[in-house]
Amino acid sequence: MKKILFILFVVLFANFQLNAQENETNYNWQVRLRGIAVIPNESATIEAIGGDVAISNAFVPELDFTYFFNKNLAVELILGTTRHDVKAVSTAVGDIDLGDVWLLPPTLTLQYHLNTETVRPYIGAGLNYTLFYGVDEGPVADDVEYDSALGFAFQLGFDFDINDRWFLNLDAKYILLNTDVTVDATSALGATVGADVDINPFIAGFGLGYKF
Repeated sequence: MKKILFILFVVLFANFQLNAQENETNYNWQVRLRGIAVIPNESATIEAIGGDVAISNAFVPELDFTYFFNKNLAVELILGTTRHDVKAVSTAVGDIDLGDVWLLPPTLTLQYHLNTETVRPYIGAGLNYTLFYGVDEGPVADDVEYDSALGFAFQLGFDFDINDRWFLNLDAKYILLNTDVTVDATSALGATVGADVDINPFIAGFGLGYKF
């Protein structure tokens, strides 16, 4: 199902690119550098020992590139990486420190922009593919594995023009992100425990952009 959704999105993107009208703006490209806060809305179903999950917030820089097909329609590629501390909480054996993990979540959104004199609001929706790497399993687990995940992304933002090329940006995204996690806790618990984890982060960002 996820592969089908991804193929549909690629086809939609290609269709817009092939049929886009001549760009009515002066610049086809925008680049933004944002500072973002990544706030997970986490929950989990943990096998055998029950409980829930707690995932820390992260504050990092983010880079994105936007291409305009015309004055209203654009596509944006969002790049960044975050590190999060992870705990299993309220389990049958208490709270378990599962160390930390890095997330690399490239996100592609299709956007519709409204054009006014100095403020340009936009909405977007698209796909996110998250890779998990740099896992530190913490003091209890022997190993922790996170499955890469495909999810939907939703976006709302505002560009505030400073001059013809430079602008400020305020942006918010919500990503539907779910992963399967396998915790090898053989040494501590004598078992390997699986978990279905919803991360579903809300991402708020503010930054500076440039048109070219």
